[in-house]
Amino acid sequence: MPEATTLRTLSDPGRAGPASRLSRLAPVHWLALAFLAAALGFAAAAWATGNGFYLRLATEALIFAGLAMSVDLLLGYTGLLSLGQALYFGLGAYVSALVLRDVAPSFWLAMAAALLAGSVAGLIGGVIANRVKGVYFALITFGLAQVAAKTVYNTRALGASDGLIGIPQIQVGFGPVSLDTADPLSFFLLVLALTVAAYAGLAYLMDAPFGRTLAAIRANEKRVPFLGFNAWRYKLAVYVLAACVAALAGALYPMLRGFVSPELMFFETSGNAVITVIVGGVGTLVGPVVGSLLLTALRSVVGSWTEHHLIVVGVIFMLSVIFLRKGLVGALLARLNRRGESGRTGS
Repeated sequence: MPEATTLRTLSDPGRAGPASRLSRLAPVHWLALAFLAAALGFAAAAWATGNGFYLRLATEALIFAGLAMSVDLLLGYTGLLSLGQALYFGLGAYVSALVLRDVAPSFWLAMAAALLAGSVAGLIGGVIANRVKGVYFALITFGLAQVAAKTVYNTRALGASDGLIGIPQIQVGFGPVSLDTADPLSFFLLVLALTVAAYAGLAYLMDAPFGRTLAAIRANEKRVPFLGFNAWRYKLAVYVLAACVAALAGALYPMLRGFVSPELMFFETSGNAVITVIVGGVGTLVGPVVGSLLLTALRSVVGSWTEHHLIVVGVIFMLSVIFLRKGLVGALLARLNRRGESGRTGS
């Protein structure tokens, strides 16, 4: 969104009423619905063939898509590059694992504990990181994640370099209905539902006044205070929100794999999330999901042929930066928008 348009919309919220928001976001929502339909079709096919491996792989991709969406909140909507989102993803994973193993095998308790931990850690990290801007913000987030990773790596109570193992499979209760995390199809559908809910909630929030303020900060942070908004508070709020999303995504990881390790907090995890967002499409929320599914599938397929699968990922990243500046979803949305504009002009 151009800077002038962003600031005009922010100063006059009436310019972006429900009808205009729906019209502007319709292509994104159609893509989200298409993704949902494809995911359900995939689940049906995998269930019919009895292939649990691909369901587990797709579930892992959706979990890391949650981490990528948290990066997109900062990078795509606020213009903040975080190189340390793995801190909150790993924190959520460890808190969830400890709750499930040592407290109670409760899905809701594990998710609540991860959310609380992510909120507190995000608030602390946000206060520290938002003292600086630009590349220094990225370096601070990188440093915070490195400190956390090394601390976990050297803490025996957390399994040190071996991590935590023996995380039990659990039943997830929804009133009279319960899902078993040991069942690949059930857990895939649960994580898919959570991903869709996260997308819907975040998309609504990003198109609300809160999201338009973030867009104004991304466009020109210096002019935001003249409109009566405290840019620092908004950046802190979105940082905490992103930390919570990452922590909740991380909380699902031990339920899938049955273990957690310090590698979840390493820079490779944060870097992969940034690559996922750029390949899928920055500032779309759907893009991180598509990018995560694509890159997870590529790692699995290419990894079965050679151990040098990271070369393929690196090549895809470079090609995306050079030829698809807006990522796969961004390029598709631009094409759909051009078609819509030409159709309106023709009529």
